[in-house]
Amino acid sequence: MTSVPRFARITGTGSYLPPRRITNHELAADLARRGVATSDEWIVERTGIHARHFADPGVASSDLALPACQQALAAAGVQAQEIDLIIVATSTPDMVFPSTAAILQRKLGITNGCPVFDVQAVCSGFVYALTVADAMIRAGNARCALVVGAEVFSRILNFDDRTTCVLFGDGAGAVVLQASETPGILASDLHADGRHTDILCVPGHVNGGQVLGSPLLVMDGQAVFKMAVGVLEKAARTTLTKAGVDESAIDWLIPHQANIRIMQSTARKLKLPMEKVIVTVHDHGNTSAASIPLALDHGVRSGQIHPGQNVLLEGVGGGFTWGAVFVKM
Repeated sequence: MTSVPRFARITGTGSYLPPRRITNHELAADLARRGVATSDEWIVERTGIHARHFADPGVASSDLALPACQQALAAAGVQAQEIDLIIVATSTPDMVFPSTAAILQRKLGITNGCPVFDVQAVCSGFVYALTVADAMIRAGNARCALVVGAEVFSRILNFDDRTTCVLFGDGAGAVVLQASETPGILASDLHADGRHTDILCVPGHVNGGQVLGSPLLVMDGQAVFKMAVGVLEKAARTTLTKAGVDESAIDWLIPHQANIRIMQSTARKLKLPMEKVIVTVHDHGNTSAASIPLALDHGVRSGQIHPGQNVLLEGVGGGFTWGAVFVKM
């Protein structure tokens, strides 16, 4: 008897943004009161960002993840107790431990004992988490997974540094990934280079009840930009090669939503018009691990992305990490 090939397909998407939307004008006014000069024009010209969402005090990553997961479950027609794996990609966990995934499991009311854990690859986190979930489903270790990206980056921003504090926002996105006889995740490619840990990091840590070092984000913007443009194209092409296709097979590109210039450069290198790129950075800012699932859900719910279409997801982040996943919806 021939065994049925085991694949993993995205069957539902969801997202959530905290209600508090901060425009560039509002942020510039707040920064001016701190003696930090910036403007809407300065931010838009360099990043393409017009606004971002900030969570209220006391709202954690798991709080943002919960409604995103509930949306994804509803879209997939899946009950919470059917979930047998939860992976949360986050750099802003609710606490040191347990994992945000465990806290989310409790909030979802899942009591079936399924494995849960966090993945920390910063802005590449969702791509990493999706690849791990795909591997676990293909290996027979799960059949129905929740893969989540959730962040409250507003908590780790230095609002005295206009080059970083204007870039980031909070939010969450989620997908349900299910075992299938039909291919869904077609190929993936993950990388990291720890020699570049210092170009994007939060160098503080907890010791004896105190924070040692800085608990705020530090970034060398030029170095990140230079690396991102190069590695994203390579990861995309490697992933397409693994899938046995070229760039003409891409219906939609969903890059990490960090900077419109990086996104435009990547699209050009892949010979894709910007009309084939899902863009949310203008309204969300950089939501780190949440940015790709947020953009994916936006593309699905706006009617841009249709079942059967090929979508290339790619991310790059601190570590330095990067990767891509090629998906048939």
